[in-house]
Amino acid sequence: MENFKRQVYNLKIMKFKNIFASLLIASCALSLNAQTTNSKSARSAHQRAHQEQLANIKSSKMDRSVINDLIKEDVSKRESEVVNAISKKNQNLIADLLSEANKHIGKPYRHGMKGPSAFDCSGFTSYVYKQFGYTISPASRIQYTDGVAVDRKSLRKGDLVFFTSRSSGKNVGHVGIVVKADNATGDFEFIHASITGVRINKCEGYYQNRYVGARRVITD
Repeated sequence: MENFKRQVYNLKIMKFKNIFASLLIASCALSLNAQTTNSKSARSAHQRAHQEQLANIKSSKMDRSVINDLIKEDVSKRESEVVNAISKKNQNLIADLLSEANKHIGKPYRHGMKGPSAFDCSGFTSYVYKQFGYTISPASRIQYTDGVAVDRKSLRKGDLVFFTSRSSGKNVGHVGIVVKADNATGDFEFIHASITGVRINKCEGYYQNRYVGARRVITD
């Protein structure tokens, strides 16, 4: 029965996709203006625009639940674009920052070490950021107060991601730098100084279960 309902729902989605596409085109100008506002005002503006457009299509017999789902999907996508809007200057800065981080792959982990020959986790992140004029705490728990908080589905390259460790209980005990993020799924990869040395890992398994949150230091 569930499969049948899902098939019916998918057919409705296909039926209204083309109609809804025209609505999205009409909202492009609004999306451009939303880049200079915060995500809350962007949500409100897009919702108002879509509701006004829907009100003008009185002759179409649309399934309201399907339309609402499509609106939510579009608003969520555009919110993410606004949150992740970044200047060309900072795009280049983040690219250089990650290039610097990658130079240290394979270097050993040493507790309390801040580089450049060996690192602990927070020593690595603070060292990399310091090369570009950003001073962040050498302790992961305090780094978790630097910058601004970022939702997992709004991550971008260069963000700091935090985890618990075997010795930290429920508190922050480990930190890395995002090198790749999929905002549709919340999946990401990060570079960090693990006990086996500086390396890149996906947030899965051990790290998935210990993920705490993220902070953005380069905010423009």
